[in-house]
Amino acid sequence: MKAVILAGGGGTRLWPLSTEEKPKQFQKLVSDKTMLEETIERLDFLEPEDIYIAINEKHFTLTKDLCPQIPEANIIIEPTLRDTASCIGYAATIIEKNHPGEVMAIIYADHLIQNKEELQEKLRLAEEIANKEDTLNIIEVTATEPNTNYGYVKLGEELAQNIFKLDSFKEKPDQKTAEKFLEEGNYLWNTGLYVWKASTLLQKYQEHQPETYKKLQEIAENPEKTVEIYPTLEKISIDYAIMEKVNPTQIRIIKADLGWSDIGNWETIWEELASSPKENITRGPVKLLECEGCLIYADNAKEIRALGLKDIIIIDTPAGTLHCHKKDSKRIKEIKD
Repeated sequence: MKAVILAGGGGTRLWPLSTEEKPKQFQKLVSDKTMLEETIERLDFLEPEDIYIAINEKHFTLTKDLCPQIPEANIIIEPTLRDTASCIGYAATIIEKNHPGEVMAIIYADHLIQNKEELQEKLRLAEEIANKEDTLNIIEVTATEPNTNYGYVKLGEELAQNIFKLDSFKEKPDQKTAEKFLEEGNYLWNTGLYVWKASTLLQKYQEHQPETYKKLQEIAENPEKTVEIYPTLEKISIDYAIMEKVNPTQIRIIKADLGWSDIGNWETIWEELASSPKENITRGPVKLLECEGCLIYADNAKEIRALGLKDIIIIDTPAGTLHCHKKDSKRIKEIKD
């Protein structure tokens, strides 16, 4: 198995700690290691040469410095960001060229996964299914709340323990629909953790995205043209480009208990780190008095002192300072630019 870590995102909802120069996957958000370093550690059942990292060109030096164990040849540089369908298709083309018939897994550098053993077990199970059935496989997790920020999958027939056919994909729902999904109990959150043969995926590109497939093959045959061709690829997600167009019988859902979260905003980080509604999460020189439910990061060598605050986010960095109520942290894009 080859693992492709997607590390090209911008993480703008975690401003001001996450910036274009150093987005969230290169930040220490939930531990004393960056999210990219944590992601690589979860894949320690693989050899370093089996791990690829897809990045924005501007983060090449940063990635090399953080991950010296990963061969430089395994750092896939996107000349420009063209969403996940282009990035994953490009990675599949490289892997199939270098390792014909190999299974590849798609892992996100900005996701929190607390159960490493479960992840590795389910990745191996998905690899086995991919080799036997040539299916497109997704490792999904139980929806535990009516979250409107995640996509969902509806489960079909159970084929074996924790292995299901797909009924359908459901995009990010409104609150009422999300509550209905949770009540019905046969919906999982769509993590985007994919496992398939690179060749199988490329066949789907040939069927459903023929123009993209043609351009990817041209890049494979003429790598020197990558900078010229890649920016012309359609900017579209893998879900829209491939997964929602493939016959559901060709997809397998693997249910897992990963302790998974898409770290998309500051409230999510507090929810993952806090053990009670009143706990404060702090980093750096922070002093609190009679505060509860707050997340306060001092990343600016200045001390932060706060009194009598409840459910407040304060992030102070050289790039800027954010003050907001916890529930409003997801709205940062509304005022960032």
